[in-house]
Amino acid sequence: MIVETLRTTDRATWERLFAGYNAFYGRDLPPELADRTWKEIQTADRIHALGARIDGRLVGIAHFLTHPSTTSADVCYLQDLFTDPDARGKGVARALITETEHWARERGCARLYWQTHETNETARRLYDQVAENRGFVQYVMQL
Repeated sequence: MIVETLRTTDRATWERLFAGYNAFYGRDLPPELADRTWKEIQTADRIHALGARIDGRLVGIAHFLTHPSTTSADVCYLQDLFTDPDARGKGVARALITETEHWARERGCARLYWQTHETNETARRLYDQVAENRGFVQYVMQL
């Protein structure tokens, strides 16, 4: 397995994987938001992405960003993490988390964090192995 930045030629596969991620959470991703996200990933100024490849095939994606913190150095937020269903159980998510961690450490981030739905038991089994669940509850206000 190789984890690296996404290539411009990855657009179609990335879009399929990103659509799968959004479908998992019951969301439709409008084409204009997919376009905006892809452009942000390509410039890598605000949103960053990694892709995992097995035998040259893109099978997983991670999107992340950094932001300031009032109590530490900048932090890295792993916003989206998705593995192609055909590649699950092969360490793809773990590899993407590990490479995102390396990326954040190289840039002096104080911590890496992410969230998942409480019912996502499969992902939580991995997350409990690689990170600490600090028990925070998320509140959201749609604007």
